[in-house]
Amino acid sequence: METNRTLGRSGIEVSALGFGCWAIGGEWQNTDGQPLGWGKVDDDESVRAVRRALDLGVTFFDTADTYGTGHSERVLGRALGKRRADVVIATKWGNVFDEETRTSIGKDDSPGYVRRALAASLKRLDTDHVDLYQLHISDADPERAAELRDVCEELVGEGLIRAYAWSTDDPARAAVFAQGEHCAAVQHAANVLQDAPEMFALCEELGLASINRSPLAMGLLTGKQAAGRTLEAGDIRNTPPAWLPGFKQGAGADAAWLARVDALRDILTSDGRTPAQGALAWLWARSPRTIPIPGFRSVAQAEQNAGAIEKGPLTADQLTEIDQILQR
Repeated sequence: METNRTLGRSGIEVSALGFGCWAIGGEWQNTDGQPLGWGKVDDDESVRAVRRALDLGVTFFDTADTYGTGHSERVLGRALGKRRADVVIATKWGNVFDEETRTSIGKDDSPGYVRRALAASLKRLDTDHVDLYQLHISDADPERAAELRDVCEELVGEGLIRAYAWSTDDPARAAVFAQGEHCAAVQHAANVLQDAPEMFALCEELGLASINRSPLAMGLLTGKQAAGRTLEAGDIRNTPPAWLPGFKQGAGADAAWLARVDALRDILTSDGRTPAQGALAWLWARSPRTIPIPGFRSVAQAEQNAGAIEKGPLTADQLTEIDQILQR
């Protein structure tokens, strides 16, 4: 497998594997006290993990201003330091938050907010430009989104961003952003348990990169989850919102989902892969445009995820076998 992929129509080259920086933002919540993070983090370990990923060839890091209400961006900026020029940074805007109380307080889809949000992200990331700027309101009004796309084109012209994308699971919405010359990608949910055929087809048709969030199904595909095992209090999976399948309120992973993981285990662990590496290998085999962005909180997780690169994609026969097992 080529260890690099091109970020859609932008010509920007990235490693075929990106790292998602949601978890390293630490704990934060919404106004109802619902956790939005993955529990406690050790910032020094996060920094070591980012640097280890870099050493192992990972050059694409995806964060958002709202992860840990600014904390993820700060940690990533600190970790990259003088190596900023070696990496491609993706971040997102659209959510409004209070850093003091680490609380997400709403959304702002106004064209005027884009510049304010970007200026704040640049400061936290300690950089003068963002490589890929992504709208983080998945269900934003398409007409409003067209205005935001035009603002992004202005930002490209000013050298503040190199390309932009929408983080949405709706192909019709993704297509609105794709009308812009410098739209390079769509970020959407996809993993071996949750295929996204319409989105993959759209990316192929329009020349977009497919940035895959939840490539490990929020941890279900790591092989480490057990049914009925509660997760720590600050972990979003312990009180899952409606959009997060596979977990039950206060009861950990859903047994039915774990049974599906178990049925795929032999294929995913072929050629000495870990289950997580097999899940990433499925995404690479699924489309030449995919860039999975698994999360991480430790050097060990960074090493395991990066280790998937040398194993490469699954085979076409294995993809067919997986579809048969899952009755797709």
